[in-house]
Amino acid sequence: QVQLVESGGGLVQAGGSLRLSCAASGRTFSSPAMGWFRQAPGKEREFVAAIRWSGGSTYYADSVKGRFTISRDNAKNTVYLQMNSLKSEDTAIYYCAVDPVATSAQNMRLRRAYDYWGQGTQVTVSS
Repeated sequence: QVQLVESGGGLVQAGGSLRLSCAASGRTFSSPAMGWFRQAPGKEREFVAAIRWSGGSTYYADSVKGRFTISRDNAKNTVYLQMNSLKSEDTAIYYCAVDPVATSAQNMRLRRAYDYWGQGTQVTVSS
């Protein structure tokens, strides 16, 4: 099993910044990817960003490209999501997740590629 614990959410004004963290523990995989998804009230959970654990290639949704940065700390088994220039439409619960096999960049954008999920952290952006 894999345990994922997110932290760093909160309330911020539009234009501000937050950094989310996701600490992973438990089972390990040879070439996983870690992703961030978000779900706003009444909407489907959507892809935000992903990073290959080996090599560090990153992928972003168009809606966050240039504003959000995903990174990882191998020694701490932690992935981060730095969110800048936040907008009210970024308000959502943010979830981190693990894709154990990270087959392709296209697949890493899909919820079904991820087998393990954290409990989520609320991000609220006030306008």
